[in-house]
Amino acid sequence: MLTFYPEKQKNKKTNPDRDSQIFSSSASLFFCSSSCSPRSRQPSLLKTSSLSHALRLFSSGLLRKSQAFLLNPDRDDLLQPIRLELGASICSYFGIKYYLLLLTRLLFYRQVSFRSCLFYVELIFDLVMDDTALQECSVPEDVLQTLLSVSNSSTLVKSLEDLIQVCKTADGRKDLAAKNVLPTVLQLIQSLSYPSDQHLLTLSLRLLRNLCAGEEANQNSFVEQNGVAIISNVLSSANLSPEPDFGIICVGLQVLANAALAGERQQHAIWQQLFSEKFVALARVRSQKTCGPLCMIIYTCCDGTPELVAPLCGEFGITIVKEIVKTAAAVGFGEDWYKLLLSRICLEEPFFRPLFSSLQCVGGNENGEDTECGEESFSKEQEFLLENVSEILNERLNEITVPNDFALCVYGIFKNSVRVLSYATRGRSGLPTGSIEIDILGYSLTILRDICAQGTLRGSTENTMDVVDVLLSSGLIELLLCLLRDLEPPAIIRKSINQAEDQDGSNSSTLIPCPYKGFRRDIVGVIGNCLYGRKLVQDEIRRKDGLLLLLQQCVTDDDNPYLREWGIWCVRNLLERNQENQQAVAELELQGSVDVPDLARLGLRVEMNPETGRPKLVNIS
Repeated sequence: MLTFYPEKQKNKKTNPDRDSQIFSSSASLFFCSSSCSPRSRQPSLLKTSSLSHALRLFSSGLLRKSQAFLLNPDRDDLLQPIRLELGASICSYFGIKYYLLLLTRLLFYRQVSFRSCLFYVELIFDLVMDDTALQECSVPEDVLQTLLSVSNSSTLVKSLEDLIQVCKTADGRKDLAAKNVLPTVLQLIQSLSYPSDQHLLTLSLRLLRNLCAGEEANQNSFVEQNGVAIISNVLSSANLSPEPDFGIICVGLQVLANAALAGERQQHAIWQQLFSEKFVALARVRSQKTCGPLCMIIYTCCDGTPELVAPLCGEFGITIVKEIVKTAAAVGFGEDWYKLLLSRICLEEPFFRPLFSSLQCVGGNENGEDTECGEESFSKEQEFLLENVSEILNERLNEITVPNDFALCVYGIFKNSVRVLSYATRGRSGLPTGSIEIDILGYSLTILRDICAQGTLRGSTENTMDVVDVLLSSGLIELLLCLLRDLEPPAIIRKSINQAEDQDGSNSSTLIPCPYKGFRRDIVGVIGNCLYGRKLVQDEIRRKDGLLLLLQQCVTDDDNPYLREWGIWCVRNLLERNQENQQAVAELELQGSVDVPDLARLGLRVEMNPETGRPKLVNIS
């Protein structure tokens, strides 16, 4: 136990003036600076032998006069830097409580003034509010000396800031790798604690992140020095607080992401340390800042080691991806790593179905609370996932061949969502509409349109069975023709129908309005893509009396932008190299059953066959 003023030993003589000189000279070795104030002090090297000797003298009780002299701000201004650094050192070495008791004792013996005590109490509060000085005291001396030497800096904070800048260049990272700085940084991180050392910890992580950015020697050293486990502990500490520290977590994940880019060795080390519970905990951090680097880590590991994809989407791993989607749905996403991860799982691998099912709102939320969603209801996260996948597929149409299971799953979602048409009203906007079920309907339809477009882009042959054929064999065309018949016709045709109804007294009130702007266009788009190069589809539509229905889509419609363009594309594919369909359309044209002025845009016109006397479509282009 520390005592302030023990009894003097009878057999030992002391010289207060001599001790005061010893203390002043010892302290000045480490604390002398050009200027110092309570707001601008920077304590230097602590825990050295000379400083320890000075502090022992200070606390021995032999230097009452020296204590009062050094602690009194009314005395010589030349000793002001020593006084201020001394206060910081005492707080660091013995604790703030000891410092306050010391001031109280000196005040009681009237060796310092009340004004002096107030001055140093202010210093204590300054230390508490800006405790970088105290943080440096917890750093091992060899770590501190190494960083100060490498950076040629006077303080740890300045050293870290300078090294962060050095690491922004490849040459700087290479030079620090040669000096073996990374292990020292890892030792520094281990010596710090969260949240008390938050500032130093953030700087240390930023330095470590930059060191691992593309420098193979540092990336290898990171694994060899057990860096993954060290960073994992930091992430756990920052995530355990009631309010997760997004900054610390973000930089920590960036460290792991840079290390993962090195190769399979680093990827396995990261996967082994974080899969699956720690990945789940990090995925539940609802922050855009953390979602991006987390997706980068997982995607990089799976891309470099493909066998990791299956456990990621298995019984224990699917929760990770589910929570990532929930986070992205809650806060949005700003990086491509999220899209790359979804593309790998949903479009390149057959794991869309389990992911979509895991996002159902039935059964409770992440906190274990029951939800009130109906058994057939879709969740907002499912709608968000479909929107993301639709966007990704559209962007990578030429790069990805989707699995059959994905196409059939989306088709099943579309069929399930059609029920919304029974009570939907005419939509006033395109996707997204704000209605989960209508958006699910629309996004699943646009995905089907793009799936069927892949045969168009790559060419379709009669002798190969592709994903479009799988959809066709499941009744896709029949369902779409039924929906198209049940929809209100385009506005220009609806007007003529209304006039006819006024004359004969009938009505078409049972027809369904488009639930969003573009719904009819998207249906026509799917049919048009399915027709490309597929005579079986052409014949099926003719047999199901779909020729006139599709010809009616070659018109402009305010509720369906670009409907005419898609309608012309559809009719072109319907008639191309199919004499039966061309003949049937020619007869409809001459009979006046259909008036399609844009038929000429297809390079076709109706002529009478002089031999048979029957009309036919002739290519005029």
